[in-house]
Amino acid sequence: MDKPSHAVINLTNNTTVEPFLAAALQLNSQPNLDLSLEQAGSAVKQAVGKGAALIALPENFAFLGDEKERHRQMDAISEAVMKTVPQWAKTYGVTILAGGFPVRAKNGKMYNRAILFNRQGMEIARYDKIHLFDITLSKEESYRESDLVEPGAVNAVVSELQPGLRIGLSICYDVRFPELYRKLADLQADILCVPAAFTRPTGESHWEILLRSRAIENSAYLIAPAQTGTHGEKRKTYGHAMIIDPWGRVLSDAGTAPGMTIAEIRMDYLREIRKKLPSLKHRRPGL
Repeated sequence: MDKPSHAVINLTNNTTVEPFLAAALQLNSQPNLDLSLEQAGSAVKQAVGKGAALIALPENFAFLGDEKERHRQMDAISEAVMKTVPQWAKTYGVTILAGGFPVRAKNGKMYNRAILFNRQGMEIARYDKIHLFDITLSKEESYRESDLVEPGAVNAVVSELQPGLRIGLSICYDVRFPELYRKLADLQADILCVPAAFTRPTGESHWEILLRSRAIENSAYLIAPAQTGTHGEKRKTYGHAMIIDPWGRVLSDAGTAPGMTIAEIRMDYLREIRKKLPSLKHRRPGL
């Protein structure tokens, strides 16, 4: 018999993970590093006050506006993030996903990088955005992320926070590529993270349905922090940070105002869903 070409999903992991609260932050970051980090830090503190143990920051949380200016300041932004976010995690004793910030690549471009920090402020996983946002929405609105951003290595990144709890990383435009999330599921991700800065036109049409699809397909929780509002002079984002359960239900939606969405993550419920509807186990070898 041929061996399956994919990993076997562990549906019988009975390791006890107590329910906990996760927060997906929704920010209106600006092309101002100090202001944006101050806003992000305040939001993290508020999430801690609400009892969140896992806090996810959106894409471009430290700087969002003109891409050329972000590239010019990438070293300062990266340095500030790597100094500040681990300290927040350590000070509050929470896990924080720094959802996307610029890091210099060897060729002079920048990576769009997400890093997961544990409660001790230690980096436990990093992911460089693979799929780059090169699209034309209209004559007035187009994006060429690849002009200044280098795609990351084609690797699925999953980190084990504790036995029985694994988190898979992605960023924004990645959500349109279900094969990445299936790889994350192959690596037994229980939570899929999609920090984003979705545009308004694409967000209105596709944001929720894409997020729910990725959660349903992989029987996983999905945490999607978001940007909202106007950033600098031209950039506008959709908002609606969400947390979605493995059945595809939207547990919480932040709407369009800056703030956050918080929901309980229950691994016993996730195991129940995977037992009731074991679609991951029913995959056919070779596909």
